[in-house]
Amino acid sequence: MKFRISSTGFYVPPDIETAEDLSARVGRSVEWIRSRTGVEHRHVARIPDGTLLGAEAARQALGDGPPPDLVINGSGLPRQVIPDNSTFLLDALGLEGIPCFTVHATCLSFLVGLKVATSMLGASFSRILLVSAEVTSVGRDFNEPESCVLLGDGASAAVIYSANDQVASELLFWDMETWPSGADLATVKGGGTLLHPNRPDAKLEEQLFHMSGPRIYRFAREKVEGLLQKLWNETGLSASDIDLVVPHQASGPALAALPRYGFPEEKIVNIVGEYGNCVAASLPMALHVALDTGRIHKGDKVLLIGTGAGLSVAAALLRW
Repeated sequence: MKFRISSTGFYVPPDIETAEDLSARVGRSVEWIRSRTGVEHRHVARIPDGTLLGAEAARQALGDGPPPDLVINGSGLPRQVIPDNSTFLLDALGLEGIPCFTVHATCLSFLVGLKVATSMLGASFSRILLVSAEVTSVGRDFNEPESCVLLGDGASAAVIYSANDQVASELLFWDMETWPSGADLATVKGGGTLLHPNRPDAKLEEQLFHMSGPRIYRFAREKVEGLLQKLWNETGLSASDIDLVVPHQASGPALAALPRYGFPEEKIVNIVGEYGNCVAASLPMALHVALDTGRIHKGDKVLLIGTGAGLSVAAALLRW
């Protein structure tokens, strides 16, 4: 499958919270925050609307080019349940009449959105805008230090073309696995029909993010290893053949574990210390940084990989 990511965009809100800012609030030392999460600071949106962040990143990606003929919102956190979040993204961009929808796979939404976008290129669409934007700060539970100091707000976008020319990229491998036995490891239980906020016994904590970091780490490590083995079996490649790894920025410890799979540290894009875990926006933000700093070259084998609530694991291997 050949296509071209012609441009990307990146946006984070200007306000920053440091580890020092959060230390007293969560009752943990600065060193505890750094060692458990790897996050030195994160950006926090003043207005809790991810579509505004996404529109900023999308404008960068679109530049002076023509409007897209399809907009995909690859994000996990909507501003409201109905209508679909992509509608508000379209409105923030000042666009009308363009089809749009959301791909929601929590932290893997960009990876799944990329697969959906490339599969729709051709007769129907030739220029697709894929946007991932998250405002996680509004749902942090400060009674749960490890998760609340990990999260950050941010957005990234990519313009994807149908292409068969010499500068086209190729999707060599894509796969995803979901294990519902890990569904309780990262949750926001409220907001849906089961724990709707109009119940007389509704609780605030049902609307907040909860995570068991150590359990996710142990669970995901095994599943990622299995997914990578499938990648090597199907492609005939090995970790040494990969030029760059662009992972979901789950946490400092999660990124530090990647060399165990055979990837040298210098081949791993790590931005979690600057921005925290921005859910679905984390991976495309890292991809933008890699492109912007010249770490990706034509012909490189680039591995996009991550985990998401569910618990899911996914990977895409691109020949750039």
